[in-house]
Amino acid sequence: MTDNLASKVTRLKSLALDIDKDADEQNRYLDSMDSDFLSATGLLTGSMKRFSTMTRSGRENRKLLCFVSVGLVVVFFILYYLVSKAGT
Repeated sequence: MTDNLASKVTRLKSLALDIDKDADEQNRYLDSMDSDFLSATGLLTGSMKRFSTMTRSGRENRKLLCFVSVGLVVVFFILYYLVSKAGT
């Protein structure tokens, strides 16, 4: 019975070590995701600042902003059309 108990304890110890190793790996993965999200947030913040500056400036930039906005909407609808045609 003691040998049986010792083997079960050894298996439980091995399982606990595997769980600890897996938890450490997942924590490292989550930490790397956190840094990726922080860099993306910084990028988006900078883009929003530039966009706000452009919209607050003169009439020339407003025309450019209008053309870019219309162009993006047109590109979106073209891509939507192409994807819907590819699906059928």
